[in-house]
Amino acid sequence: MSTDQTPTAAGSGFSYTLTRTLDAPAARVWQAWTTPDQYAQWAYAVPGSVEMDVRPGGTWKATMRTPDGTEFPLTGSYIEVAEHRALTIGMNVPGRPDPATMTVELAEEGPRNTVITLRQTCDTAEERDGAEQGSGMLLDGLTGFLAGGKQG
Repeated sequence: MSTDQTPTAAGSGFSYTLTRTLDAPAARVWQAWTTPDQYAQWAYAVPGSVEMDVRPGGTWKATMRTPDGTEFPLTGSYIEVAEHRALTIGMNVPGRPDPATMTVELAEEGPRNTVITLRQTCDTAEERDGAEQGSGMLLDGLTGFLAGGKQG
């Protein structure tokens, strides 16, 4: 497993890219990311709170639980869906007129390894740093789930 982090200041915002090599085929990673009961097991979501309609224009929602036990609801939609390859996810952010978007890309490297890349552009450095930390936690949870352990 490897992780690369690349924060950058983009022309109209602040971006980050996280890349990790996972020990699982892309179809398995896709299933973990797009199946509500599996997603809840590794993504720090409250069991039973995850709903997903994984298609362009479909919606999703989940109630996340922080390590200190605080719960907060998240909602959004799927902007682009390329099965086993890529998701562009819109996330509704209170006080922000347009959804924040995150892109998840999957690239198989042989039969058992998948490179996952998460990208997001934020309005401020502070927002980027928080989103990047959250995405890192998601990748940690996903890595543990795929290895057979439960997270969250």
